[in-house]
Amino acid sequence: QLQLVESGGGLVQVGGSLRLSCAASGFRLEDYAIGWFRQAPGKEREGVSCISRGGSTTKYADSVKGRFTISRDNAKNLVYLQMNSLKPEDTAVYYCARVRTILAMCVMSSRDDYWGQGTQVTVSS
Repeated sequence: QLQLVESGGGLVQVGGSLRLSCAASGFRLEDYAIGWFRQAPGKEREGVSCISRGGSTTKYADSVKGRFTISRDNAKNLVYLQMNSLKPEDTAVYYCARVRTILAMCVMSSRDDYWGQGTQVTVSS
């Protein structure tokens, strides 16, 4: 059974850092590209970053480029999102998901209807 569990969120001041983790179970992580998404109050869920199956290619939303880094450890069934220089507009619930690929490049679009509980990130000014 597909399961993705996000963790690592919290309350941090502007300019601070957090590292989110996505623990996968019920499928072979190495067979899928994975993405991080976020949803702020009153807004639609948006793609933040994604990483190819082997980790060789990544994508980032313009709003987080240069501040966030996605990585994965297939042996540990984990995907990470390192978030630096956090801003108040990064405040949201963060989710990970299996994402689609086009010619082996990840696309920030979930391939499943499934979403985990997410992890709350709050950046205070």
